[in-house]
This record gives sequence, C-alpha cells and structure tokens, in this order.
Amino acid sequence: MYDILMVEDEKDLAGLLQIYMEKAGYTVKRASSGEEALACLEKEAARMLLLDITLPGIDGFTVCSHVRKTAGIPILMISARAGKEDQLNGFRLGADDYIEKPVDPDVLVAKIGSVFARTNGNPAKKEILTSGDLTIDKSARRVYKNKEQIELNAKEYELLLLLAENPGKTLDKNFLFNRIWGADSFSENQTLTVHIKMLRNKIEDNPKKPVHIKTVWGVGYCYEEI
Repeated sequence: MYDILMVEDEKDLAGLLQIYMEKAGYTVKRASSGEEALACLEKEAARMLLLDITLPGIDGFTVCSHVRKTAGIPILMISARAGKEDQLNGFRLGADDYIEKPVDPDVLVAKIGSVFARTNGNPAKKEILTSGDLTIDKSARRVYKNKEQIELNAKEYELLLLLAENPGKTLDKNFLFNRIWGADSFSENQTLTVHIKMLRNKIEDNPKKPVHIKTVWGVGYCYEEI
C-alpha cells in the first residue's frame, strides 16, 4: 500500500509534485491515464487519490465516480478547469477537495496533510514506519520489503512492530517475550529466538549478518534504523 496515487498526464508537473510529496514523507505512485489509475487500484490500495480531470481516455470525473463506488479513500482533484460547474460536479461525485492549476506544491502538500489528519491520521507521520528497504504499514498490519509485501504471521508482525517502534533501544528478551506471548503463556522463551530467526529470514538480505534486528548478547535485541 502506498499513500498517494497521483493521476496526472503532465510529466513535468507530476515529477515536481512527486518530489514535494516524497520530501514530506509520503509514498507516491504515478499514473498517466484514468485506465492506468483504475488498474493500479485493482492491484494495490492507496490511501489517497490525487486526480487530474483532463486525462487521455476516461476523464477524472469518471475515475472519481468509479472509485467512490468501491472505496472511501480521500480524493483531491486538480484541474485547470476552474469553472463553478466543474467544481460542483467534482464534489457531487465525491471529491474531498478541488484544487485549481497552476498548483503550488507547498499548498498541495499542506492540503494533503490536512485531509489525512481529518480522515485517518497522517500516515506519513503516524501509520507508516520506514527503514531502508523495509516499510511497516501499521493500519493495514502489512510489511513490505522493496515495496513487495512480506507474509508474516501475527506474532512475527507484533514482534517486528514492537522492535521497530523502539529503534536503537536494546529490548530485554523477557520483556519481548512477556509483551508478545504474555507472562502466563505456556510457550517457552525459546519461542522468541525462533521467531527472531524467522523474521530475519524474511526481512534481512543476509539473515546471518542482520542489519535491522541486531542481537545484544546476554540481553536481548535491538532494531536499527537504516
């Protein structure tokens, strides 16, 4: 899952806006037509749709209408068409905001942050943890390595999240075990060692020389940000 799917056929503008959005901490995927946008959403979810109206093939209004039937994500329309009827049509179809071109990138990023804060909280600051090639999407409980989803079981995910939310801190083995399995669990402490090994096999390039989950001998484990 990425934060923003930007549907814009003006390559120079799309490239500029992408730079500003990524600097603000958002993950961005680009599409240059309505058909491409809908195909992208069928393969992978986005948290927000940044949608131009005038596109090759089906226009932004049609895309907005289609997305609204299947998803409740925020939709920001951007367009050189500043007429009142176009704006009203965008809002009738379910757009959350309508931004006239030329677009000020700083204003756009501020609007994006405001919409995210009103809807689900700002994913760039609250819900997405990124370290090198690894991304943890807390709201979706999904983990990605090089943008490819990694399949983790519930305990692997909880363990990884606990470590990642405490970067640079050495967490005691007993603390980790009690937080994930519970002090009254019938599991043994060796379970923690096994899950650490399984996590490393899935998230590390070289599990024998881990860069994310480091062992602090005699104490526990430490998650290192890259």
